[in-house]
Amino acid sequence: MKILVTGGAGYLGSVMVPELLKQGHAVAVLDNFMYGQTSLLECCYDKKLEIIRGDTRDKELVRKHMKDMDAIFPLACLTGAPLCNKDPIAAHTVIVDAIKMILSLRCKDQVIIYPTTNSGYGIGQKGKHCTEATPLNPISIYGKIKVEAENLLLAAGNAITLRLATAFGVSPRMRLDLLVNDFTYRAFYDRFIVLFEAHFNRNYIHVRDIARAFIHSLDNFEKMKNEPYNVGLSDANLSKLELCQEIKKLIPDFYFVEAEVGEDPDKRDYIVSNEKIERTGFKPQVSLQEGIAELIKAFRIIKRNQYANI
Repeated sequence: MKILVTGGAGYLGSVMVPELLKQGHAVAVLDNFMYGQTSLLECCYDKKLEIIRGDTRDKELVRKHMKDMDAIFPLACLTGAPLCNKDPIAAHTVIVDAIKMILSLRCKDQVIIYPTTNSGYGIGQKGKHCTEATPLNPISIYGKIKVEAENLLLAAGNAITLRLATAFGVSPRMRLDLLVNDFTYRAFYDRFIVLFEAHFNRNYIHVRDIARAFIHSLDNFEKMKNEPYNVGLSDANLSKLELCQEIKKLIPDFYFVEAEVGEDPDKRDYIVSNEKIERTGFKPQVSLQEGIAELIKAFRIIKRNQYANI
């Protein structure tokens, strides 16, 4: 197939694009390379890859490159609550307005697979799993505009939305701000962390398994279309305290303590059921422990030292 991936040089796209090429698809990546990343260099030898440097809000540019595509994966995003809080107007234009534009330009037979977020569940009920039928109650700007984009796509049809758990793992365009990546980095280098509201629960999924979920959705589009799907590790609905206990299994001298005062600005707290996508035949392949081990290896290479003396 011919697939347009917007934001294809980001954390997820840098893992997904090589997999799509490996499967024989022709891939066009539209990205503004805002972080100066070089994560797709190793794919440039592949004749099936096209790179377009530009803004995913540029209507004429998107029109030109959507024209002959079979599928669109709109990954371009200002990802996460802190970044969206910093520039909510840009976040809305990159996420919601860009989706409206893509829907206005696409042919009826072009399929869209879109990554939304299970942060749309906001604060769940204690001990009760959030399913795709659970009412959405986003509490951050990021969660609200991703839910708005999801609603637009599902109303338009011929689309699948994947409500992703918190991603983790190594990518050529690495992110250290994601919870598992961040906690493992702190455990590896600092050997300690102070937790605020350590009982807050999240679900987690490896970035390579997210890429697999997109490919699975593409391969099974007809039976999955026009529905949202939670995508996460069903055995990794963990509190922040439990996550630290998992990291400690691989970094034994890691020390963590819960603060008696103070609040976590991220109020998300929920557990998630991934049964719906599992019933379609999708199963994640990378466990949380395997991902933590991979991160430890990566952190022997990566060090956040731009403003440090050592």
